[in-house]
Amino acid sequence: MGDQQPTPTTDTRRPAPVQRPVALTIAGSDSGGGAGVQADLKTIEAHDAFGTSAVTAVTAQHTRGVESTHVLPAEEVAAQIDAVTGDFDVRAAKTGMLATEEIVETVTDRAASAEFPFVVDPVMVAASGDRLLAPEAERAYEELVAETALVTPNADEAEVLTDVTVEDRESATEAGERLVAMGADAALVKGGHVPGESVRDVLVTAEETRAFEHPRVETDATHGSGCALSAAVAAQLARGNDLSDAVESGVEFVTRAVRYPLDVGEGPGAVHHGVERRNRAAREPTAEEVHEVVREFVAEDVSALVPEVGTNVVGATPYAETVDETAAVEGRIARTFSGVEPNRGVRFGASSHVARFLLACREFDPDLRFAANCRFDADVEAALESLDWAVAEYDRGSEPDEVKEREGSTMQWGARRAFESVEGTPVAVVDRGEVGKEAMTKVVAESGEELTERVVALSETL
Repeated sequence: MGDQQPTPTTDTRRPAPVQRPVALTIAGSDSGGGAGVQADLKTIEAHDAFGTSAVTAVTAQHTRGVESTHVLPAEEVAAQIDAVTGDFDVRAAKTGMLATEEIVETVTDRAASAEFPFVVDPVMVAASGDRLLAPEAERAYEELVAETALVTPNADEAEVLTDVTVEDRESATEAGERLVAMGADAALVKGGHVPGESVRDVLVTAEETRAFEHPRVETDATHGSGCALSAAVAAQLARGNDLSDAVESGVEFVTRAVRYPLDVGEGPGAVHHGVERRNRAAREPTAEEVHEVVREFVAEDVSALVPEVGTNVVGATPYAETVDETAAVEGRIARTFSGVEPNRGVRFGASSHVARFLLACREFDPDLRFAANCRFDADVEAALESLDWAVAEYDRGSEPDEVKEREGSTMQWGARRAFESVEGTPVAVVDRGEVGKEAMTKVVAESGEELTERVVALSETL
């Protein structure tokens, strides 16, 4: 008898393959996991692409620096690139640490014949100050730049490549224009190394110049930020996105990844490569927590705390940066003859006032994720005192005119004044109001359950 195929059992399941665009990283390995190939693959995966790699060098590295480096032969790098491109439908590639002139030339050859875009991050020096590129390889970069869809130097690397000292938008634009003149389709001159309260990244193409500006995050945990940015752009290009949109998305991603770094190692840490994906995944649970707080407010009847304008409950995703990343009651919670009821359901972006206040508070304590606005008068003030909570306040009468004139700035100003007036994180912040502005108590918490407990306790004390 011939071989018989096994009879499928009821437990047998059919595979359900998932297609993902493929991106390739050509870079060094970082044993610490914060930069290099490891960071690239994490970032590519977080941007819904499939990551492949060609390792150029192996580094013994951690959050405090580079202990040693072993560079692979150029032919081994070429073999890895050829193996990947010979099997996978690569849609975009990015480069990181290329280490030697021979490897730069090898990558240039592959880029010249590739049918997909290359994003070149001209890694020359690690964030720790350790040199990652041989001096003679710097000259070889000119030909590689000419084959790129986008080159992403920081200020120091831009100066090496263009002889332009990057100090402001004008000089960054000049450096970018020189890189485009060298043959790059576009150049993103990063501003992280340029001193100032803001970070300005300047994108230059043959058609336009765009600047992406955001407040500087005072942290040393920027290890891997350049790798993450170029990998994010490459993943977006692999997904078919426009270059300008891919760069904008990449800058926003890295800004958040630096704002919420990973506290790993004995050094400053590393950027959070999975921050966008984790933030998206938290949207539904965050909205459900807001729903639960509202249900408890209705059940416990907190009508004594509802102000004339109504109460809102706001919940922020763990890495929220904008109002659209906060869930709130649409139309607020209002008093009724029998207690309180929400006007409508919970949706993201439904609150402006309380959401902006919560986001401003998170600048001082990022663990705060929930807030509610309540009535304030002499009775509430007495109740707050009896609860012995840490209570802060701000006086709108001392708000500078220039703050009042900037739409949405009052909440940032008020939160700063409040947090600077107490030690640690307050439980409640009092806004005594002014003409046309109702006095208010804002209660903040790390979780929906904690917010419920605090508001109900205040209501019962009344």
